[in-house]
Amino acid sequence: APEEDRTAKKPDSGIGESVIRLMTRLSMKHGAVNLSQGFPNEAPPLSVRLALARAVLTGVPGDLTDTSMSATCASIENMLKKIQDDEDEGTTSTSFDELNQYSPPMGRPDLRAAIAAHYKRLYNFEVDPDEGITVTLGATEAVASALRTVGRPGEKAVIFEPYHELYPSQTKIFYMEPDYVILREDPKAGTWAFDVDELAAALEGAKVLLLNTPHNPTGKVFTHNELKIITDLCIKHDVYIITDEIYDGMTYEINGTQHKHILLPKEFPHVADRTLVCNSVGKSASATGWRLGWCLMPSHLTDTYRGVHDQLVVMAPHPMQYAALTYFDLPKEYFTETLSTRYVDRLNTLASSLRNVGFEVLQPEGAYYLFAKYQGVQQLSEMGPWDAAMHMVKEVSVACVPGTNFYGSEHAMQHEAQEYLRFAACRSVQDIEAACEKLEAALSKG
Repeated sequence: APEEDRTAKKPDSGIGESVIRLMTRLSMKHGAVNLSQGFPNEAPPLSVRLALARAVLTGVPGDLTDTSMSATCASIENMLKKIQDDEDEGTTSTSFDELNQYSPPMGRPDLRAAIAAHYKRLYNFEVDPDEGITVTLGATEAVASALRTVGRPGEKAVIFEPYHELYPSQTKIFYMEPDYVILREDPKAGTWAFDVDELAAALEGAKVLLLNTPHNPTGKVFTHNELKIITDLCIKHDVYIITDEIYDGMTYEINGTQHKHILLPKEFPHVADRTLVCNSVGKSASATGWRLGWCLMPSHLTDTYRGVHDQLVVMAPHPMQYAALTYFDLPKEYFTETLSTRYVDRLNTLASSLRNVGFEVLQPEGAYYLFAKYQGVQQLSEMGPWDAAMHMVKEVSVACVPGTNFYGSEHAMQHEAQEYLRFAACRSVQDIEAACEKLEAALSKG
């Protein structure tokens, strides 16, 4: 069947194609502005890109201390000239290439040391680079390897819904059983909240909790009080915690309150021995195509985690590992200021246009998504979320994702999932402005 005629229903296995990536393909097919998939279309920091170019061209580690434009460009120009001279002469300047070949499966030692220094610098958190860090093929693989490390077939994995679409599929790949706790929108409080009793009931008999904060798709940043409740319940029920923290630097001030990401094993050391922290450079460095992530894990899980990781993917791309040394050497302000302001205007601009045409949307506390109720839009009010998303991509030329893609429980699929569309505000300013023009030209309030 044509892609636009497919539904969001998963196969009986519960493991299906990513709907988000399907919407990206449909946006290309219909010439729409792609606000469906959460990847930027702006480049990583220049010094990081240049470090990657040097790694691939030379194949050997070099001096990363001088990352100025003039020095780096001169260095690359000299490399290219040397390579061309060698090609013309039929020789090679070196018989040794390190960076285009395998790295140690757990990641380069210097990169693991840089990740450890990163957590010390930002969170004053000590982590052993030799036993506590594994470099992964993005955060997706970091989470998958964590699930397989602590989970076994038939065991229960608790997931807050709405969720990132890969979490239930990943649990089912390893024959675990997902169970869901609903985050409910509270417009008066301007945030999303869970019911403590529902969480406690779900954690009883569970093996693992998947926790994504800042949260995709709602933009919720879990508070200290909420995390204390979560960690205490996980201790009570002997549950491991896997955190997905890829938006950790993207937290915002809302109505005078500055939301901050909290690193679980630092703030709640009593759960450090049962917490696996997953992250990546993909979103924060605008390098989603690099597939470079990592996992922090307690030492008693290291051997198993690294064994799973090795057998699943072997390693993360070696040139990207080396270039990431430059990323972790960026000024501290990049992580504490740039990331916390980069998408604020885009989120505000897009949210304003969505509200102008009838969407209802809370201002996100973190990440770069808007999870918007759409029944107030006249042209969409009688449609289910899948049809509404198809109308958006084909008739409005703005691609988004249906709310049914982010829920799994029977109750939520019949209720909350029917109300929402998700928009990603991580595209360029030009794309956001173009999307807003299309929204306000094609849609109107009911």
